[in-house]
Amino acid sequence: MSVKTVAVCNFSDLKDGQMKEVSFDNEGKVVVYRLGDAVHATSAFCTHYGAPLVKGVLAADGRVVCPWHGACFNICTGDIEDAPAPSALYSFKTHIADGKVLVTADVTRTLKANASRPPKLLSAGAVPAGKGVVIIGGGAGAFHAIESLREHGYSGSITVLSKEMYAPIDRTKLSKALITNPAKIEWRSASDLKIRYGTTLRLGVTVTSVDTSTKQVIFEGGKESVSYDKLILATGGTPRRLPIEGGGLENVYTFRGIEDAKKVDAGKSRLYAQEGKRMVVIGSSFISMELVVAVAKRKLASIDVIGMEEFPFESVLGKEVGNGLKKYHESQGVKFHMQTKVDKIVASENNSSQASGVVVNGQIIPADFVVMGVGVAPATEFLKQSGFALEKDGGIKVDEYLRVLGHTDVYAIGDIAWYPQVGTGESRRIEHWNVASNQGRAVGMTISGKPQPFVKIPIFWSAQGQQLRYCGTGAGYEDVIIKGDPGEMKFIAYYVKGNRAVAVASMQNDPVVSKASELLRLGLMPSPDEIREGKNLLDIDISCVESNVRVEGA
Repeated sequence: MSVKTVAVCNFSDLKDGQMKEVSFDNEGKVVVYRLGDAVHATSAFCTHYGAPLVKGVLAADGRVVCPWHGACFNICTGDIEDAPAPSALYSFKTHIADGKVLVTADVTRTLKANASRPPKLLSAGAVPAGKGVVIIGGGAGAFHAIESLREHGYSGSITVLSKEMYAPIDRTKLSKALITNPAKIEWRSASDLKIRYGTTLRLGVTVTSVDTSTKQVIFEGGKESVSYDKLILATGGTPRRLPIEGGGLENVYTFRGIEDAKKVDAGKSRLYAQEGKRMVVIGSSFISMELVVAVAKRKLASIDVIGMEEFPFESVLGKEVGNGLKKYHESQGVKFHMQTKVDKIVASENNSSQASGVVVNGQIIPADFVVMGVGVAPATEFLKQSGFALEKDGGIKVDEYLRVLGHTDVYAIGDIAWYPQVGTGESRRIEHWNVASNQGRAVGMTISGKPQPFVKIPIFWSAQGQQLRYCGTGAGYEDVIIKGDPGEMKFIAYYVKGNRAVAVASMQNDPVVSKASELLRLGLMPSPDEIREGKNLLDIDISCVESNVRVEGA
């Protein structure tokens, strides 16, 4: 190891509540933070996609929030506070001498861009035998539950039963970049999960039922079962197919996993060799439009998008933002057919198993392949015969600790969970990867003996020519306040409900959404009137705000 102690700046250079990126003896960078008279230091880059943390948001209770995707860390320990961070930061010893801030770090391991601290595993020995935690599902919620369980002291066995044939992946890269090799986007390999996390990963497994009276999960058609002490339902969603003529033709795809990405990528690749070929996308929300961006970047001859709303993203982002994004996509050659229903998909005259066009308003839009991006249904069919009360849409109601109502020691997270919203208590189900991730983290803490109600502000992002950021619970908003111009892909949008700003979206205005998420968390979001009068979220100081959360080590 190459451990050094270096004076990185003057103590007087740091104001209370300030963070500063500094050079560590020209070997790399660290970020130093001052809260009161205490100074802390961590590695400089988010462990998610490598964003510079100094451009993020620092809160008085010792949280630093990534400016890009809302990952959050404890500046005193480097521990993960919020997903999507897959790993903790390095934290470094600091002290003050002769007016200088001195930081001690191992320069060979800790100062690289995107450097992350190895997990705090409990022991070098084998995980004790026993029922332990069983997780049904192998997505983001499952991965973050495993990470959280081990980080927070859980020493029992963990078993994951997953339909998928690969370890948990960064699923967002499927629609954003059409990645088709799971090894390139696995958060941890199966062997890493086994050796370092003491987790047994069963792949290609179909669960058929759960017996809560005997605490058993039955799979492989009843041929196998596994017992549990605690059960986490993290099954995610099943892509919907429109019940229309032609919906089952071979080149009509949905989009959820690696195999779907392979189909779209293969269809896209075949088209490049031929001029005038077409992709038709049914649905105009996030997954659909991310696919449009990924394919359009490679200059596919023609892309048509069919949507029921007037503008893409309208139900979440509103008409003005939706119209601005629509103009961008049109500038890239995308053609929209909005406020339109699909009548049917027609087969090719030469091959009855292949779609050749999509019929809307009596007109045929030619298609060489079709993607249905019309949402997902909770993957809970197997629970219907297991005594679980499902909501009309197939979701499952949970309490603030994400415990399934009426079932002891069973939790539900992610796309399937109807959970009480922070601030209102209103029960909602949110289909977003980062919500599932943070719910996995919360359940991991609860099972580890540190009960953690789920109170995270939902954050998501999307590649739409520029990076779109969003945070909040804006469903049913009543008004939208726009600062900037969505048509120029540079704006901030505030979503108002009941005379409160409940959500914020932005493009090219980082770290506004990260700041908004903290303001919503702390109950310090300005009123709609203040926003209309020009209040700037970035001018609101939360680095010195009194908090009920004690800062460790401060």
